[in-house]
Amino acid sequence: MSNQPGRLFVVATPIGNLDDISPRAIEVLGSVDVILAEDTRHSAKLLSRFGIKTKVRAFHEHNEAQMNDSLIAELKNGLDAALISDAGTPLISDPGFHLVRSAHQHGVQVIPIPGPSAVLAALSASGLPTDRFIFEGFLPTRREARRRRLEALARAAETLVILESPHRILAALADMVEIFGATRTGAIAKELTKIFETVRMDTLLALHDWLGERAERQKGEFVILVSGADNAGAESDAEANRELLKTLLKEVPVKTAVRLAAAISGASRNSLYALALELSGDDEGGGRAS
Repeated sequence: MSNQPGRLFVVATPIGNLDDISPRAIEVLGSVDVILAEDTRHSAKLLSRFGIKTKVRAFHEHNEAQMNDSLIAELKNGLDAALISDAGTPLISDPGFHLVRSAHQHGVQVIPIPGPSAVLAALSASGLPTDRFIFEGFLPTRREARRRRLEALARAAETLVILESPHRILAALADMVEIFGATRTGAIAKELTKIFETVRMDTLLALHDWLGERAERQKGEFVILVSGADNAGAESDAEANRELLKTLLKEVPVKTAVRLAAAISGASRNSLYALALELSGDDEGGGRAS
């Protein structure tokens, strides 16, 4: 280490195919004083493949807070460090934010070494609009919280980019079908750059049904992409739902009207229920419209 402050390199690594690493990334990883890796065992395979002998330290969400101050002190004293995640570009749903922010605050130069990103790879191959998008990361694990978050995103005009785990992928898509509508266009990108890579564009309902046909299709690392809401179309749908509920409420109780309207329109039951109560003036949801 020197008397000059060190540098913090934020280095993108492959998301599957190791040949996707850049020559610059290999050079940096081989020349820094230490590599900060999310999982040292996982990163060892990559480093071994390219003959990189640099010292590696574990740096992950469970020790980031404890290590931050000591790392900043070392960086200020001349340490050159490279931050990597298990795969892709660091800090995209991975640890490192506090360290990078602290580095800036303490005058340590932060240098990005760009490269693979599952988010951008999925977006580029999805067939959906790419000029504006919202990266949502992982949805909440609990169903109620997940549905609330999806409802908050339902009217967004931008393409949505969402990460999901294999054991929740089918349930998340089912909620999207109900909340966004069965005919909303979406895409699934799974196992990108790996042997079983799949990128599939279809309606949300068709994607849900395709995944549900075979259990093996639900395995792997997923990026879900959803086309933005058509605001003009959304207004038209809202008016159509209002007229549909008016007709149903003349014949059946609120809860039955909402269930039938949801099945017919593909709209969210929660939004239809609120509209039905407004139309019927029934706060309990048990009677017929007056």
